[in-house]
Amino acid sequence: MFSAEFTQSDTFAFVVLPVLIFLARISDVTLGTLRIIFVSRGNKTVAPILGFFEVLIWVIAISNIIQHLDNVYTYLAWAAGFATGNFIGMRIEERLAIGVNMVRIITKKEATELIGELYRNGYGATVIDARGKDGEVHVIYTLVQRKEIQKLVDLIKTYNPNAFYFVEDIKSVSHDKISYGPSAVSSRRNIFGGWRKGK
Repeated sequence: MFSAEFTQSDTFAFVVLPVLIFLARISDVTLGTLRIIFVSRGNKTVAPILGFFEVLIWVIAISNIIQHLDNVYTYLAWAAGFATGNFIGMRIEERLAIGVNMVRIITKKEATELIGELYRNGYGATVIDARGKDGEVHVIYTLVQRKEIQKLVDLIKTYNPNAFYFVEDIKSVSHDKISYGPSAVSSRRNIFGGWRKGK
């Protein structure tokens, strides 16, 4: 790729090589961040492929570091690439919005209108009557694709703006076809068995 004469020059040592190491480090750390995310989601196909290329790029980058131990710019490029790769990996994961979340909504207000809107918008939901410190409450459970979270939050704020809610990651579900929201193409079957009132 480069001539032997060029690889011995100061331009290569202090400009080209650090840039290449920086880009390689961005690539392998980005892949590593995504690999960890896919592993946590239980994806057995994509994670190994990402791991292969992650390690391959890492070996190439570290071998160049070892060959130029007296070049401080390669160290700085390595560290900067690591930090940048983490940032880029997390941004890509946010854009991909991989996975399914469990949303629990707790509201003191009668939740019938909100439940109806959830169903009309394609979300499955289970409702349980419960008691909190300040009295009777409704606890609503629903599964939602990560990319649908903001749409669901908008519904909550519209119909029960004072409701308390929190979101949890779900690694797997027991059915292949679940209602996750407007963009889902699955059936409208609900993993929780519909709207069930507690005793």
